[in-house]
Order: sequence, then structure tokens, then C-alpha cells
Amino acid sequence: MQAGFAFSKLADRLASLATVAADDLHLLADMASTIAHLSSHQIILRHGDDATQCCLLLQGYLSWQDAESTDGQITSICVPGDIANLETLYRPRVSGNLIALGPTIVALVPHRFFHDLSTRSPAMSRALLLMLITDLAIQRNWTVNLGSRDALARVAHLLCEITMRLQNVGLARDFRLPSPFTQSDLAAACSISPVHANRTIQELRRCNLLQWQGKTMTITDWPALVRLARFDPAYLGIRPNYDDGPPSHLGPLTADVALA
Repeated sequence: MQAGFAFSKLADRLASLATVAADDLHLLADMASTIAHLSSHQIILRHGDDATQCCLLLQGYLSWQDAESTDGQITSICVPGDIANLETLYRPRVSGNLIALGPTIVALVPHRFFHDLSTRSPAMSRALLLMLITDLAIQRNWTVNLGSRDALARVAHLLCEITMRLQNVGLARDFRLPSPFTQSDLAAACSISPVHANRTIQELRRCNLLQWQGKTMTITDWPALVRLARFDPAYLGIRPNYDDGPPSHLGPLTADVALA
């Protein structure tokens, strides 16, 4: 793993939410972390745990799942650059199970780093707060998605959201992305049956909106998918001047990470 990889997507995410100088972002180079490699559907945090570390997603996808659900209901999905349990900085008790969707790499960062970072940099403190607020906005939008859209629009909206969140941190710029889930995972995220999820994916294929081959998904008609989903990305909180992706002037971040 290249030095700095652990922090570059987080820097992109924070810079997309708030105006932060390069000097502020380079404070991330002081981050001490332990790198963990997770297998598919491995649980990293369990409902009721008291967290002392934040889980920064480096590669792959994580999902929050309802601990009481018998069918593994997925309540949110994390992409690289997300701090999956940012709220535990203020309320350590974990609500739900945090589970890897496929092979995943995370950095486990002590809470004290982010508390110290907020003290050292008001700009970074504000960016972290905006990240938390945006996570809540995404959660509210998921509730709307499940409650007011049919299955086809639900799936289309989820695909639009995941794609834009990836693009926000410099990934999926060509609308090709590693699949965030199996069709069973997709069903659990959209509250439909696996059979219905399969039929919905086939319909998106027939409409020439999506290709799903193996572990790669390709959005083949982005404007049409956005129209179908009635997708408005405003709730993602991305600054208007950041729509074209991470700014190049930030430069690479370098730091040592401890491999687990």
C-alpha cells in the first residue's frame, strides 16, 4: 500500500464539504492508524459496542445493518473516504452492525486524533461536522427512497447516489465502478426480495441504463438513470465548485501506517 493512501480519499471528502487549506489537510499526515483487511460480510463493529476508534474506509464498501433484522436489512453504505462511525466521537455506543460488503480495507483511527485535529484546525473541525451532518442527510434520503419510490426508482436512486459519492473522491469518473453489493445485498438495501432485485437489474439492462458484469457495474446512460431516479444530489452537500472532482493543487498526503 502506498504511503498516504489512507488519507487521500478522506482529504478529498472533507475538501468537498468545506473550504480547507492544504495546510489543514496535511494535518492528516499525523494520523496514527492500524490497517485492517476484512473479508466479505465480516463484522467490524457490533451493535452495543463502545467504540474507541473511528473506522475510515480506504478500499471497498462497508454497510450498516439492522442488528434485529432477520434478512440483514442494510440501512446505509459507506464508500472510500467515509468515516463509518464518525458519530461515536460524541456517542461511543454503536447502533447496528458495521459489516464489510466484499473484501475491504479500513484504517482504525483513535478518537483522540480527531478530537485533537478539531482543536488544532477550526476548518477541519467544521469539515468533520459537515461530514456528520451530510451522513444524517443521506440517512433521511434513504428513508424517503424506501417510503416513496417503487423498486425500479429505488435501485436507480441508490446507484446514482453511490456513483456520485465515488466520483466525489475521484473514483468512478468513467461511470464504471466495482459493484458495491451482490444482488442479495441490493435487495437488503432497497427492502425488496432478491428475486425482485434480479428483475429490477434486468429491467435496467433492457433500458440500456446499466451493465453489470461480474464484479463491475457500468452506468451506460447517466442522464436517463438520473431522470428515472429523480435524483437531486443536493443532499450530499458537495460544494458547487467541487463538482468536477478533487482539486489537484492539494497534492499527495504522505504518512506511515501500521499494517495489521
